[in-house]
Amino acid sequence: MKSNRLYIMYGDNPKDMIKKILGKMDIGKDIPEKGALIGIKPNLVLAKPSSSGATTCPELVEGVIEYLKSKGFNNLAILEGAWVGDRTSLAFKVCGYEKLSRKYNIPLVDLQKDGYRDYKADGVTLSVCNKIMEVDYLINMPVLKGHCQTNITCALKNMKGCIPNKEKRRFHTMGLHKPIAYLNKILKQNLIVVDGIIGDLNFEEGGNPIQMNRIIVGKDPVLVDSYVAQLLGYDLEDIPYIKMAEDIGVGSSNLNADNIIELNKDTTPMTIPKTRLVKELTKNVDENMACSACYGSLVHALDRLNSMGYYYQINERIHIGQGFKGVKGKGIGIGICTKGFEKNLLGCPPKAKDIVEFLKNCL
Repeated sequence: MKSNRLYIMYGDNPKDMIKKILGKMDIGKDIPEKGALIGIKPNLVLAKPSSSGATTCPELVEGVIEYLKSKGFNNLAILEGAWVGDRTSLAFKVCGYEKLSRKYNIPLVDLQKDGYRDYKADGVTLSVCNKIMEVDYLINMPVLKGHCQTNITCALKNMKGCIPNKEKRRFHTMGLHKPIAYLNKILKQNLIVVDGIIGDLNFEEGGNPIQMNRIIVGKDPVLVDSYVAQLLGYDLEDIPYIKMAEDIGVGSSNLNADNIIELNKDTTPMTIPKTRLVKELTKNVDENMACSACYGSLVHALDRLNSMGYYYQINERIHIGQGFKGVKGKGIGIGICTKGFEKNLLGCPPKAKDIVEFLKNCL
């Protein structure tokens, strides 16, 4: 697989979806040998189930495990270190990873209890846990979600779970962005599988889950995060560590239509209830059979507009969903299904960043 490609699949069955993507990519060609130690690094920042929008869906990880084992790769480990103040062991239990460990005989490595060494990258010294550095092939499995300090958290920031607690504290004194970028210079990830099924709107702890019903897979963490930033309504300048990582050679942010490969289109409806915040953000939205990926992009865009001070300037109704196919009318339409409205943004689904710019122009 070329390193500058992103594979995207929509749906609500993560286990089957990831098997199809990995089969399409034939990732076994990239793994050094059958006995190579393959590390799987989910996002288990705290002990909350994936339905909260905070943590990586265990069914997605299960799909990765089953695919690898079907190809003869059996030397697997799941490695994680929860954030300071929470216990990784509890997260493993609450998030469903103890069951995975027993079912597939895969060790769970608590990086909070691991030793560490100091490494240097371009004059920056960072401490990294020992076990993660012993992995031959690293699969990073972050969640597509917002973050209260860095706006988003995905491929690059998920590596923060691979450092000791004392270093996690120091990252905040260093301003987060620079150490995140340089950590990824030291710690190489070979494959990124983004859990975009359910992620939180704007907080890494969960609590405002948004159904996005997609999986994103790539090899370049900078490219992945550049794409995710647009999905959530941000410019690259809004997440400084992405450009910092690119500048020091971690990857490329050069997105174009040729390197984004959508394997299907979303047809799955929303199934999770709206939180109070989401209900408030969508009070001016007329939804009629909207696919979850499209509706999720709109919610992220409205939240972004709210933080920018534009949300309450929107005076027209916003229409979204397959139920508006063939309908003509006044007001705003989001997505190709609403192309009959006076003001319309095409896309199936459109990115939140494009929705943000479109709605600003509608004011």
